[in-house]
Amino acid sequence: MNGPCHIVIFGATGHLATTKLLPSLYHLEVVGRLDPQLVFIAFARRDWTTEHWRAHLEQILAEQFEANADAARRFVKRFEYIKGDHTDPAAYQRLLEQLGEPRPGVGENVIFYLAIAPDDFVQVIRNLGDAGLNSVFSHHRIVVEKPFGTDLASARQLNAELHRNYKEEQIYRIDHYLGKEAVQNLFVFRFANSVIEPLWNRHYIDHVQITVAEDSGIGERAAYFDQSGTLRDMVQNHLLQVLTLVAMEPPVNLDADAVRDEKVKVLRSIREISPDSVDEVALRGQYGVGEVNGSEILAYKDEPGVKVDSKTESYAAIKIHVDNWRWRGVPFYLRSGKRLASRHSLVAIRFRDPPHQLFYNTPCENMDPNWLMLAIQPEERIRFELLAREPGLAMVPRPLHIDTDYRSDNEQRLDAYATLLLDVIEGDRGLFIRFDEVEMAWQVIEPVIRHWNETSEHLYTYAAGSWGPKEARALFEKPYQSWRNDL
Repeated sequence: MNGPCHIVIFGATGHLATTKLLPSLYHLEVVGRLDPQLVFIAFARRDWTTEHWRAHLEQILAEQFEANADAARRFVKRFEYIKGDHTDPAAYQRLLEQLGEPRPGVGENVIFYLAIAPDDFVQVIRNLGDAGLNSVFSHHRIVVEKPFGTDLASARQLNAELHRNYKEEQIYRIDHYLGKEAVQNLFVFRFANSVIEPLWNRHYIDHVQITVAEDSGIGERAAYFDQSGTLRDMVQNHLLQVLTLVAMEPPVNLDADAVRDEKVKVLRSIREISPDSVDEVALRGQYGVGEVNGSEILAYKDEPGVKVDSKTESYAAIKIHVDNWRWRGVPFYLRSGKRLASRHSLVAIRFRDPPHQLFYNTPCENMDPNWLMLAIQPEERIRFELLAREPGLAMVPRPLHIDTDYRSDNEQRLDAYATLLLDVIEGDRGLFIRFDEVEMAWQVIEPVIRHWNETSEHLYTYAAGSWGPKEARALFEKPYQSWRNDL
């Protein structure tokens, strides 16, 4: 594998690096997917030496993994440390000196990973450019975490700053949901099964639900989350990305741009939300006191760091229509929230009812619908719910569940970041987001953001440990439609 010689991690001591990036990179070390010459540079504010950083890394590995002495030793020795403030140009000169002059096998191939607060993105990008770190090396790349902007205008500003310093093929906009194997399986499940694709349209599907539920709260992220909220933090990126995979047409091939072209077509087909219709298609809520997993939970406004008069939504639900030939008339219901009854991500597809004339005036006249459910996390499972005749003397239906786990017991679960980091190393952009996807996703939800910013009305309270505001039921178009909370 021709991996880069350097990966520079900005914010190496932060939460994202500690809980996601470093463990995922270590996993790649364990399975032998890192080039022997690959070197990491940890860039952070703490007044540490390389030896201090390596001791810190050894502690992280010891706390999170069973001992693998050889792999841990190799991994730790790959690291060097640079103390630097993101705003200090001198720190970037030290980084330039550390990387050294480019020559075959050294310094010619560098990844800059921005594991930092979104407010610092523009400053770091500018400083990299001013230091010549956007042009000195021949194959460098820059990885930008979500959120990519806080609205359409800021997303365009960030993108313009990136393009002033880097070419589009060097930019990797990361959404870790696309690295989840169960999410990638949506693509294969749809297009590799001839019995599925003919049913995947408005003629057979009644509606689609996409749920990302969390039983956790905001933790120590109040400073970020109370400015962002669930609509920006989850719906604009994760849920809309999953929607594009569910709704897209088959691409002409598996090239990155061919796949992303089809995703953008879906986003362009989403019906515009007019300002006077926001309350009919979108709903927000904040969790109140309650109980989750046996623990008493404070209300959102009582969480440390949250403003007492906060209007920020910890729950968001939205109804979306994709107005194209395949999906016209099929509503997509998206929801995400914190402090809900359980943690899971689920795509639930309800099929249309069959004509019931055949079963008129029998117990089969009012039958349960067919469902297809694709669980993404923590379970990775596919379930079909069909109907069969109950054994006996009468024509009585009963549910038949066809259930399968995505992976076998002996197949290891990969963290989404491990997949995405390996793709960055190998220069594969297929699971990363093109800017027109970002732009269209902001255009979809911006009318909702604008309306919610202008009013404090219709901010509903739900008990922590519940499934969200009961008012969310009003988003459904038909009396028989309701939220599917689990498998």
